[in-house]
Amino acid sequence: MIDFTINYVINKIMKIVVVYPESNFTKEQRERLYKLGEVAFTKNRDELSLEKLLVLTKDANIIGIDPDPFGGFEKAKLLVTKVIESLPRLKGVCLSTTSFGWVDLDYCRKRKLPVSNIPGYSRESVAEHALALLLCLAKKIILLDRKTREGKYQLEMGFNLKGKTLGIIGLGNIGSRVAELGQAVGMKVIAYNRSPKKQKGVKMVSLSELLVNSDMISLHSTHELVNNNFINEKLLSKMKDGVIIVNTVDRELVDEKAMAKAVKSGKVASYGVEVEDLEHGPLVGLENVIMIKGFAWYTKDSMENLARIWVENIEHLAKGKPQNVVK
Repeated sequence: MIDFTINYVINKIMKIVVVYPESNFTKEQRERLYKLGEVAFTKNRDELSLEKLLVLTKDANIIGIDPDPFGGFEKAKLLVTKVIESLPRLKGVCLSTTSFGWVDLDYCRKRKLPVSNIPGYSRESVAEHALALLLCLAKKIILLDRKTREGKYQLEMGFNLKGKTLGIIGLGNIGSRVAELGQAVGMKVIAYNRSPKKQKGVKMVSLSELLVNSDMISLHSTHELVNNNFINEKLLSKMKDGVIIVNTVDRELVDEKAMAKAVKSGKVASYGVEVEDLEHGPLVGLENVIMIKGFAWYTKDSMENLARIWVENIEHLAKGKPQNVVK
């Protein structure tokens, strides 16, 4: 009788809008959401106008949001804020991502709105993706593919990862797995983290020491405003000549004008980054830069993890006990 009463009250007052296709959830997951109240989904992940987003989310108590319908990581923050501003009865926000830099956390804190993310769901896929980019850059696989397609094939000398030093900036959930993978292929792994960390086989060093000694650097710091242009001209100047850098976090982490200058001079041998906009910016067209749309997280295994944790986050928020809250 108690369970029925609780569900009945929730059903009468709760409106949940998930800005994500219903088809990405299992039948069991959808049924769990329906038990919480009125639930609305989008048909696909296409970008939506502000007007459509406002209509879709009207009167919502909980919103589950994905960056794509809001224009992607690089455009989402303003639209997300406008949507939240239009929802006076909102209890909180559940993100479809681990990263949270695309949401105005300061505004949400002022409204006392918990924001939940999905930690760890894509740890393996993003870590493997980072290693794949490091391999592609070291072996010049993508560069040679481009030249071959253009009828300009020529030998390009790469190098082995074994015996080289991999520097990891940010030894968190994903960075720690990249460290394991780096060791597995015979690399010496050093790491810098803002807070104290320990990991078997990894030497913790200062940022300056990492920059000076790394043959390859993989960026895994948090995606937030304070880290914009973290890799700047000053830090690039401290790195080894011919260093390779991979960024699977956020393009804003790197000063792209400074990076373009470093790539052109040979200070940085090559740079790999995931971005939304492939057509604008100082890195566009540079031969030794790999710019690809973000899809490191997109594997079958990761998407199953995402849906499972996302539904759990929404359930906990609906019951007034939010979990995985971004601090």
